[in-house]
Amino acid sequence: MPQNFMACGRDQELLLPPSLRDWLPEDHFAWFLLDSVKALDLSAFYGAYRADGHGRAAYEPSMMVALVLYAYATAQRSARAIERRCRDDVAYRVVTGNVVPDHATIARFLCRHEAALAGLFASVLRLCARAGLVESRVVAIDGTKMRANASRDRNIDFDRVAREILEEAKATDAAEDELYGDARGDELPPELATAEGRRAWLARELAASGEPAAASDGEPAHEFDAEQIVARVQGRDGWLLEAKRQLDQDRWAGAGPVPRSRPERLREAGRRLADELAAERRGNDAYEHYRATGRASDGRRFGSPPKPYQPPATPNGEVNLTDPDSRLMKGTHSYLQGYNAQAAVNENHIVLAAEITVETIDFSRLEPMVAATLRELDQAGVSEKPKVALADAGFWNERHMDHVTAEHGLEVLIPPDSSKRKSPRRGWTGGRYAWMRTVLATELGDQLYRKRKHTVEPTFGNTKHNRGFDRFHRRGRSAARTEWRLMMLTHNLTKLHTHHTTEARA
Repeated sequence: MPQNFMACGRDQELLLPPSLRDWLPEDHFAWFLLDSVKALDLSAFYGAYRADGHGRAAYEPSMMVALVLYAYATAQRSARAIERRCRDDVAYRVVTGNVVPDHATIARFLCRHEAALAGLFASVLRLCARAGLVESRVVAIDGTKMRANASRDRNIDFDRVAREILEEAKATDAAEDELYGDARGDELPPELATAEGRRAWLARELAASGEPAAASDGEPAHEFDAEQIVARVQGRDGWLLEAKRQLDQDRWAGAGPVPRSRPERLREAGRRLADELAAERRGNDAYEHYRATGRASDGRRFGSPPKPYQPPATPNGEVNLTDPDSRLMKGTHSYLQGYNAQAAVNENHIVLAAEITVETIDFSRLEPMVAATLRELDQAGVSEKPKVALADAGFWNERHMDHVTAEHGLEVLIPPDSSKRKSPRRGWTGGRYAWMRTVLATELGDQLYRKRKHTVEPTFGNTKHNRGFDRFHRRGRSAARTEWRLMMLTHNLTKLHTHHTTEARA
């Protein structure tokens, strides 16, 4: 009796085309994601396309959104890797409806709809709220350093920027000399060399176009409003810090893509260093004007003038030539070129807010992250707000703690000492420091603060190690923020899928 095997006919043609519903089980994450995308507000994506239907047909925006979300949920961020998955992976074929967008189309979609993709965070949070996963009385806030798509060896100072720009200009001049010889290379054609010829040419062009010629004066240079600087308790250093903080806010407002060509990035690096020096000078001038004309808190004029300080003649510091927005930061084991990625996580491990900053420490991040959390919850339609905010010692900032408690009504639990210290820092005794240590030593305070390690830190560990996201794929603060929010909203989607699956099996 011959052996009995099931036939494997690869050349057998199918009488009817297979149904995509037969390719994946019903509880697969791909089906859940497709249903979730249908519930999202995608009007911002559709509004970017022509309404008259003219032009080449584009891929359906809802399909492209589903593809991007599924790719980030399955640790695929490279456009070429996503295209390969669309050809080889059954789940990706289900998500795309068996079509294969090429990697250029995927990359352009990410760039074109950068702001809309970042805005999906609140829509996904709304889905989590409907499932009852957002309501929580405790929120834990923390930051983690993420590597940028740039090397720390590409940090250069102003002198090197100037030298490389000059070397580039010399190389351009040498190439033009070889091409044009003694001529400048910009000589007008013979028919435009005379005034009569130029007038005749201009008359012909205007008659053909029917429109007057237009001129552009270029973009305005960066201007800093020194009057917006407020007094700081740190004296002159506080004013200079506030000046640089306002400059960073301007950069956030005008954040755009990183120039692709190296010459453009060199000029951008020079502009950034010059802007930082200009901000320092304006902050210093505003501080000296305040000391000369202002009054102290008790109403008296200041006595002796401040110690003289003269900002440097040329910009100090360095800027990264590959990603000018990234900063050199101290990581867990060594220094890295990257961003400070921030998240606020509740007791159900749902990320309530996801932002990035170029600040190397968390000292000034408590109030912005609490405000971002409440803003995201409001956009998600959640009326119940957290009652307690938890953070580690790096977030200790008394001004922010008072503001969060007074303005937002949240109790703040932050230890004044890091876990590595065996004794209090010098001068950090008594007053608020002793009171906070006493609160954290109580049974309730200890029970609440222990939740921090079990909420936000596992989220970072899962993102970095299990999902393989330990560095940003794109460059620039706006692109990095979108990438971080995509990672966090897909984290929420996987949590929501697990919640629904568990309920269905119960």
